[in-house]
Amino acid sequence: MSPPVTPAQASPMAVVDVKADISTPTHVHDLVIAFYREIVFDEVLEPVFGDVAEVDWAEHIPKLIDYWCWILFGTGGPTGEVTSAHRHLHGLAPIEQIHCDRWYRLWVASVDSRWEGPTATKAKDHAAALMAGLAKRVFGFHWDPTTALR
Repeated sequence: MSPPVTPAQASPMAVVDVKADISTPTHVHDLVIAFYREIVFDEVLEPVFGDVAEVDWAEHIPKLIDYWCWILFGTGGPTGEVTSAHRHLHGLAPIEQIHCDRWYRLWVASVDSRWEGPTATKAKDHAAALMAGLAKRVFGFHWDPTTALR
C-alpha cells in the first residue's frame, strides 16, 4: 500500500504567489510609474492632471519618487510644497470626493498588485492620511478612505 499523498506531492508545480514588501527606491519608482500610468488613462483623473493641472510628467515623476522614498524610507526629502500645489489646482477646478476616492483606489490597487508587508501598508496608510488632510484643509470636505474602497 502506498503512503498518503501530501498536497505538495499532488501538485509539485504549484507556485505560491508571495509578494515582496516595498524595500528599495526601485520599488518606489515602479510603484509611482504604475500608479500614474493608471491616472493617465483614467476618465475621472486624467482631465484633472492633463487638462487642468497640465502636469509635465517628466518633471513631476522624479519629485513623486523622491517624496515617496522620503515617506517610506526617510531618505531625501520633498522637493515641493504639497499643500500649495493642491490649493492652486483646487482653485482652477474644484477637487471633489470622486477624485479623492478614485486617486486612493488606484493607489491601493497599484500597491496591492505587487507588494505586501509593513512598508506597503505604510504607503497605503500615508496615502489615506495625505488625502484626508488635503480634503479637509484644502478641498473643504471630509474624506474617508474606507468609503473609497467600497
